[in-house]
Amino acid sequence: MTKENNLFSEEPHFYADVCQYVDQAAKYSNHDVGLLNQIKACNSVYRFQFPIRRGNSFEIIHAWRVEHSHHMSPTKGGIRYSDMVNEDEVMALAALMTYKCAIVNVPFGGAKGGIKINPKDYTVAELENITRRYTVELIKKNFIGPGIDVPAPDYGSGEREMSWIADTYLTMNPGSLDALACVTGKPIALHGIAGRKEATGRGVAFAVRECVSFADDMKALGLQAGVANKKIIVQGLGNVGYNAAKYLIEFGAILVGLCEYEGAIYNENGLDLEDVVKHRKETGSILGYSKATKEFKDSGEGLEQACDILVPAALENQITDANVRRIQAKIIGEGANGPTTPTAAATFLENGGIIIPDMYANAGGVTVSYFEWLKNLSHVAFGRMDRRYDETTSANIVKIIESTTGTSLSPEQRLLVSKGASELELVNSGLEDTMIRSYHEIRELKMTKNVESLRTAAFVLAVDKIAVSYMNMGIWP
Repeated sequence: MTKENNLFSEEPHFYADVCQYVDQAAKYSNHDVGLLNQIKACNSVYRFQFPIRRGNSFEIIHAWRVEHSHHMSPTKGGIRYSDMVNEDEVMALAALMTYKCAIVNVPFGGAKGGIKINPKDYTVAELENITRRYTVELIKKNFIGPGIDVPAPDYGSGEREMSWIADTYLTMNPGSLDALACVTGKPIALHGIAGRKEATGRGVAFAVRECVSFADDMKALGLQAGVANKKIIVQGLGNVGYNAAKYLIEFGAILVGLCEYEGAIYNENGLDLEDVVKHRKETGSILGYSKATKEFKDSGEGLEQACDILVPAALENQITDANVRRIQAKIIGEGANGPTTPTAAATFLENGGIIIPDMYANAGGVTVSYFEWLKNLSHVAFGRMDRRYDETTSANIVKIIESTTGTSLSPEQRLLVSKGASELELVNSGLEDTMIRSYHEIRELKMTKNVESLRTAAFVLAVDKIAVSYMNMGIWP
């Protein structure tokens, strides 16, 4: 895969791009310049390296942890395992986490971590060694803890890595009752939370659904309101891309294209997501799928096919000046962090498109991570205290209604009415409410202040909230 293909490529100015968005938002505020500079700055950048043994030799691992803002504690952000990770990228992602948390009203400052490896090149034992050593380095410098900095999964990491982190932290902090709250995205068996794995993708689907629900906005694009029958292309079949596609299909969308690092496939009449996933597991590639009418070895071409909604859910800088004019989608729902460069975004908006910005669209992960953190601090699973009580109360109400009216509900109807909410249902309800409320807040500000884009409106909201936090801390008068 080459940089010219634009898929999963690396650009050195990601952090500057994020700061540029803040500068655009600053035009709609009256905050002190010094305060705005503080909001943009990364407060703590920890760059370190450590050796690991591979056979009879040693290898040096390069790693980072960046805490962007301490206007809220703890800081929060994932750990990326990628051989393309670099300091600029980690700083940018940490900054985006700050603004993301502010937008969806999650009380964290932003942080991010990175380990410069390709996980596929290492055995499970070596990955465990790297992860545990990384955690020890964070502990030594006080860069991890339930009230300090709480990592989470990101590209290249998942539940397994988070369980290693939790175990390492617990081992080095014996007797700490809240130790498991040092990291989120853990397996359920290690006090994770139901719905966390699919939360980011589900959140992207909620964001897209909310965007297309406004008839006036869709009319300007020549589309009908609602997700039903909207044609979508998704880039990335990882956790975010797969779940975004899955739930958008459940909402009525038609998946017409999929892009991965090995290539892209397309069928204007629709692709079967699960069938494609099965094919890839069997062959190691989405290419060669029998029901695809078009196939591209250059993944970037897959982004440029006809559709209503494009969901880039891989890595940053996928839509650039080089390809934005060939993008046929009318809506871009950013599942990845920073998939659209600022100049490309400006071009897309000038041509009448809508971009659902990343720091709102993919905030589902940190939202449910917040729920997991609360669960770990309270030491009680959601629904455990009241689920049966709610079921009993509802069942009694049903009995009263039946005895009063003389009608009887079927067992299925009775179960539907009296069922108490499980942890998963409560988590999904909280996530959906968060995504709906946040989109309305962003759109209302955009309309009220006549802001040029949803992204700028989201940054205005974030900057205003962070500025208030700093002023309440007494740092600025």
